[in-house]
Amino acid sequence: MAGAAFDELWGGGRRNAAAREGFEALAGWLKATPPAELDRRQQTAEAAFRQMGITFNVYGDEEAAERIIPFDIIPRIFAAAEWRRLSEGLEQRVRAINAFVDDVYGARRIIADGVVPADVVLANPRFCAGVAGARPPHGIYTHICGIDIVRTGPDEFYVLEDNVRTPSGVSYMLENREAMLRLCPELFEIFAVEPVDSYPELLHETLFAAAPHRGREPVCVLLTPGHHNSAFYEHSFLADNMGIELVEGRDLEVDDDVVWMRTTEGRVRVDVIYRRVDDAFLDPLVFRPDSMLGVPGLIAAYLAGNVTIANAPGTGIADDKAIYSYMPQIVRYYAGEDAKLPNVETWCCRDPSALKYVLDHLPELVVKLVDGSGGYGMLVGPASTHKQIEDFRAALVAEPHRYIAQPTLALSTVPTITAKGIVPRHVDFRPFVLSGPDRVVTVPGGLTRVALREGSLVVNSSQGGGTKDSFILADAAPGRTTG
Repeated sequence: MAGAAFDELWGGGRRNAAAREGFEALAGWLKATPPAELDRRQQTAEAAFRQMGITFNVYGDEEAAERIIPFDIIPRIFAAAEWRRLSEGLEQRVRAINAFVDDVYGARRIIADGVVPADVVLANPRFCAGVAGARPPHGIYTHICGIDIVRTGPDEFYVLEDNVRTPSGVSYMLENREAMLRLCPELFEIFAVEPVDSYPELLHETLFAAAPHRGREPVCVLLTPGHHNSAFYEHSFLADNMGIELVEGRDLEVDDDVVWMRTTEGRVRVDVIYRRVDDAFLDPLVFRPDSMLGVPGLIAAYLAGNVTIANAPGTGIADDKAIYSYMPQIVRYYAGEDAKLPNVETWCCRDPSALKYVLDHLPELVVKLVDGSGGYGMLVGPASTHKQIEDFRAALVAEPHRYIAQPTLALSTVPTITAKGIVPRHVDFRPFVLSGPDRVVTVPGGLTRVALREGSLVVNSSQGGGTKDSFILADAAPGRTTG
């Protein structure tokens, strides 16, 4: 079971004890700002988010299918040295992920060398046999990655999950920063915070650099499932900020293995598609024949090398949780060195000895579906009832290959405004890494997700979690004040 949580402001101590070195200024700001003023700013942020329509779905909640994204104005802060370590580890991991996807759809050296079992890859539902042997333009599969990180101590960071299909949340990172600049401008005088507003430009450059042909100005579009999708706000936000067209499948057509966009002035050739549609719905001629979201013939155009799809079809193999359990070996295989950011200890239940351990320790563990997301299909042993545990036990015995298990970590906490005042709440962190032909870059920020329920470790917005702004401090800036 998890022990006492590390508090990122107060360290191992309690509130009103000495703040961690370099974070005294945040403690001073909290002490100097009257609770009524903090509440006023918090309410102003909520009103602004509601007005902008920044919502998310709470599945299973009949009273309110859509709510505003809960946002907390107390920022989470990373020192410059912490960020250097994180960004180095993230870029190493993303390079390895891209090499892994390239390999398993090509030579499959990692399988032949016995590093990853063949059936874990080739029998995986996320392995797309329809694109095997194809290589995307410039060999980039994972243009945009969101890597979920948790912290358990002053120097203990772990990768919890890799998101490399259609990672979401970056619009909230940007909107959170805008809200903080308006509501708490004095914090940007106290702290030298790295900006995040360049993300749309960096993403735009990454997508354009990935175009298959560089002889002309490429045309890029963002393919959305439509306004009923829970992340539609983000799709619209990013397309608008990049200055590209937001399209649905019906707006595109394929003719002679070339993708065209229908416009009022005629057809326009499309070079790059930033897709926010899952593989299964991309092309009814290759995947689900009943899909109304994709474009017939799109995969043929991709295989012909006439269009870049970001992220490339088939990249979902790398964010499967069974593959995650092999990531330390995968990084070592392609990078030639140990992972700079370790995995959380993981038991892959397809292994009989791992399954036995998990069944013997279910009340202590977190158990997840290998293809689960959003906090669904998950057991948090210490917070579960006897019946929930026994139901999961039966599911594990019936289909062990569908599950992994991990220890229940004491996720770090950050001060958060609640109805009970400022209290610690558990957080995780999703930074975003962009990969182009010439560089891999980590945006100096990310989405901090916070579990708003007392004692909860589940931070997903779909499960009622909220968000915070993430301050990355510039070198030699922690604790700098205006006097």
